[in-house]
Amino acid sequence: MIIDATIVCAYDQGMTDWNDLRFVLETARQSGTSGAARVLGVNHATVARRITAAETALGARLFERLPSGYVPTEAGRDAVRIAEQMEILEADLDRKVAARDTEVRGVLRVTAPQLLFDRVLADIFAEFITAYPEVELKLVATNASLNLAQREADVAIRFSRNPPDSLIGRRFFEQKAGVYGRRDLILQDKGGDNPLDWIKFAHWPGPPPEVKTMRPNLNPRLTVDDMTSAIAAVHAGIGATRMSCFLGDTDEALMRVPGIPLFAQLPLWLLTHTDLRQVPRIRVFMDFVSKGLSELRPLFEGQNPLYPEET
Repeated sequence: MIIDATIVCAYDQGMTDWNDLRFVLETARQSGTSGAARVLGVNHATVARRITAAETALGARLFERLPSGYVPTEAGRDAVRIAEQMEILEADLDRKVAARDTEVRGVLRVTAPQLLFDRVLADIFAEFITAYPEVELKLVATNASLNLAQREADVAIRFSRNPPDSLIGRRFFEQKAGVYGRRDLILQDKGGDNPLDWIKFAHWPGPPPEVKTMRPNLNPRLTVDDMTSAIAAVHAGIGATRMSCFLGDTDEALMRVPGIPLFAQLPLWLLTHTDLRQVPRIRVFMDFVSKGLSELRPLFEGQNPLYPEET
């Protein structure tokens, strides 16, 4: 890798505030100070000030300030490459230091989908906090796959077909999904060839063939791009939709549309980085959550006595 000599010399001559490069890196990634500010949790003026400080220390302009955003100069691209290397090295050091922990205490960052936390994990977390009060849990509730190698989280609870090779953990059961509607409307539904109001997902190709076979006259009423919106739409009586059984069967306002079979969904995983697997608080947490989730297997697999013909 060829790095601009100006950058190297500037660091040799005393630019030791590596934190300034975090602001340079995020500004390049977000194409501007506003996006970088959101990621870093500061205001855009702070980002602009730190970039100016880096440019002053380096003696080189790092960005062209254009109406379309901040575009790195050649020196800026070198600075970004260095910042990326530092980010990786810092995360590597952080993991190795964390792996030396010997006590069940300290901060534990966990990422999990928001709806999974809402319906299932909140109670498990509450029990863990009671049992291990010296562990400070920090939850990042998101469907996005955070980078455990860079310590964006210590433990990930996620639905995935094939998690990265750098992560280890436990694969649970394959979850199931059904078609759910608001209970009062489904109780009035006559089934068969009668129209069924339907909520579509923007990123799904359409209802599975099994749904179309049982309910050929679907009437699309709304298209959404996330499950939270879909659930709200079902509650509002807009239509029925497909959702995981752990969501539909834990919602008293909903019920399955009769006659439609369950569908396989992505399996659930509990994961951590290989370097962190023996950290006591992580090992204890993963064992605790594994036990709690294993006890809920019938829920995830749709084994509901209210619908014996579908289980």
